[in-house]
Amino acid sequence: MRALLVVNPAATTTSARTRDVLIHALASEMKLEAVTTEYRGHARDLGRHAAESDDIDLVVALGGDGTVNEVVNGLLHAGPAPRHLPRLAVVPGGSTNVFARALGLPNDAVEATGALLDALRDGSERTVGLGLASGTPGTEDEAVPSRWFTFNAGLGFDAGVVGRVEQHRERGRKSTHALYVRQVVRQLLGEPNRRHGTITLERAGEDPITDLVLSIVSNTSPWTFLGNRPIYAAPKASFDTGLDLFGLSRLSTAAVARYGTQLLTSSPERGPRGKHATSLHDLTEFTLHSKAPLPLQMDGDHLGLRTSVTFTGVRRALRVIV
Repeated sequence: MRALLVVNPAATTTSARTRDVLIHALASEMKLEAVTTEYRGHARDLGRHAAESDDIDLVVALGGDGTVNEVVNGLLHAGPAPRHLPRLAVVPGGSTNVFARALGLPNDAVEATGALLDALRDGSERTVGLGLASGTPGTEDEAVPSRWFTFNAGLGFDAGVVGRVEQHRERGRKSTHALYVRQVVRQLLGEPNRRHGTITLERAGEDPITDLVLSIVSNTSPWTFLGNRPIYAAPKASFDTGLDLFGLSRLSTAAVARYGTQLLTSSPERGPRGKHATSLHDLTEFTLHSKAPLPLQMDGDHLGLRTSVTFTGVRRALRVIV
């Protein structure tokens, strides 16, 4: 087996020594080429190279969710075509590692490498569905390139939080859960549409859902983790179904207290609920429009401002070693 290992040297929870140990462990079981990313988008370019190669069987992403997202977008640059595509494996090295943990992998890089090697020996893999976000035809965002996401996306409030965190990281701050919590509070205090959102959800054959201020699109569950605590915005979301959506039409102080508490105490059986909440399950395609440009995030990566995004749930998009 020939494998490409894509290594993010800035991964927050692995050291250079740890990465060397992991590389040697993987190289002992396969013909391995390890490449360290050097710029934003490099992992995507490497994934595309692997997809276009005739002799790469496996791509291993060593890094956080952003590295995984780039690799996936490279592998699927031409879509989940019927031709052979390399399988994906993940060794978590970021601060949250939602995709890896949602697959059931250990959150420790060394333990996850051991689990990966065991799965390869046993021939254990699964085919997962993914989300695809595209510019909506007939809008000013029509020309925006489509992008795949592995576990969640968001238009509006949560994407604003991600953008704030990225600004701090660019100034040298370490990505921590405490940093995210502080930015949630600051985003909330600065939110101009707390009581009347600008987002409308449209889907074929159904009445529009209007005035959303928060819209979270989930491809799996949990939505994210706060430390070791899983947070379930859409408990029924799964790699085996379409997309789920959780939306809120109000972020007043009372609403934040209510839905924030529900998120913190959510479980695989019960997510947030109430008169200002919208929960939709197993959607194949829908569009989110906004009256004003809003931030968009995918897999924790801030992608700028959008006024209209069409989301598609693509089943059985990629084979993953688990």
